Amino acid sequence: MIVLAFLVLAIWLALFFARGGFWLCRERDDRSNPPAPNRWPRVAAVIPARDEADVIAASIGSLLSQDYPGDFRIVLVDDQSGDGTAQAAKTCAAASAAPGRLTVLQGAPLPSGWAGKLWAVSQGVHFAEKNFAPDYFLLTDADIAHAPDNLRALIARAEQGSYALVSLMALLRCESFAEKLLIPAFVYFFQMLYPFRFVCDVRKKIAAAAGGCMLARADLLARAGGVESISGALIDDCALGARMKRVGPIWLGLTRRVVSLRPYPHFDDIRKMVARSAYAQLHYSPWALAGALTGMVLTYFAPPLLALFADGAPQACGIAAFALMSVTFWPIQRFYGLWGMRALTLPLIAALYMVYTLDSALQFRRGRGGMWKGRAQAHRTEGA
Repeated sequence: MIVLAFLVLAIWLALFFARGGFWLCRERDDRSNPPAPNRWPRVAAVIPARDEADVIAASIGSLLSQDYPGDFRIVLVDDQSGDGTAQAAKTCAAASAAPGRLTVLQGAPLPSGWAGKLWAVSQGVHFAEKNFAPDYFLLTDADIAHAPDNLRALIARAEQGSYALVSLMALLRCESFAEKLLIPAFVYFFQMLYPFRFVCDVRKKIAAAAGGCMLARADLLARAGGVESISGALIDDCALGARMKRVGPIWLGLTRRVVSLRPYPHFDDIRKMVARSAYAQLHYSPWALAGALTGMVLTYFAPPLLALFADGAPQACGIAAFALMSVTFWPIQRFYGLWGMRALTLPLIAALYMVYTLDSALQFRRGRGGMWKGRAQAHRTEGA
C-alpha cells in the first residue's frame, strides 16, 4: 500500500507544481489591456447554426452591437435548420442599427467525411474570403453572446502579440444544481489536459483553443491548411489550435466577455455534452479508455480512500494528495462565483465524468458517436 500511496501523492505533486499552474486561472483576458492597433483590420465573423432559433437572436444581436471601429461583417451559415433559425437571425438584424453587417447563407448538404459544424464554417469562410477579403476570421458559435467590446479587445491582443490565433474560453452557464456541480469541473479538466500557459508558450507543443470564440488570422489560417485540414474533427477547436500553432503563436484564456447561452439544466444534458466528444479525445481506443479510467481512479478516488481508511504513511500521503486536489479545484469555483468549499466534491464529480466517458465509448460502438442535432458524426472508420 505504501507504494500506491506514494504514487498517488506523486501524481498530485506533479499536477500541482509541474503542469503549468493550470489550476491558478491566471490566463485571463482581463489581466491586461493591449493598446489599440494603428489600423483596425477587416474582420468577418462566421457562425454555423443548426436549429438554434431559441438563442440565435441573442448571439447575432451581440455581434451586431460590437463597438468595433473597423470593417466588420457577419456570415451566418444555416446548416439545414428546420426551426426558423435563419429567419430569426434576419429579423434580429433588421431591427438593429447595422442590418447590412449580416449575411445569411443556406448551407449545402453535408458531404461524406466532414463534421457538420466544420462544413458550415468552411462555407462561411470561403464566402467571406470571396466577398470581404478579411484580415481575421472570428469563428464563434450560435449559442455564444459577446460583450460589446470583445472584438476590439481580441484584435488588440492579436495585433500586439502577432498571434495566429486568439481564443477565449466562454463563461459557461452555471445556474442549475447540475451546472453548479459539473460545469466548473468541465473547465478544470480542460485546463488540466491543455494548460493554458503551455498553450501560449511557443516552446511547448501543447496546443488548444475554445470553439466558442476563436480569432484566426486569415493568411495564417490558409497557410495552416484552412478548415479543410480538420474537416472530420469532432474536437474541432483543439484541432484548429494545433494547426494554427504550427504557423504562429497562439493565445488561450478565460474570459467574462464571452458567455454561453446554452443551458444544461439536468445531469443528462451535461452527460450528452461530455459523451459527444470524450471518446474522440481518446482517439476511439479501448486501451486509451482503460488507461484513462485507471488514471482517474488513482488520481481522484485513491486520495480520499487512503485518507479515510489507511493509517501511518499511506494515510498521510492520502491526506496530502486530497488537500492538493482540493486546493487546485478552488480557483475555478471562485471564478464561477461559487463557494470555494465545493472543491471538496471533486471525487464525486470525477465519478460522474467517468460514467459519461464510458457512455461516450458505448455510444460510439452503437454508431451514435458525436451525436449533435440528429447527426452521429463519429464513425467506426475513425477508430483505429
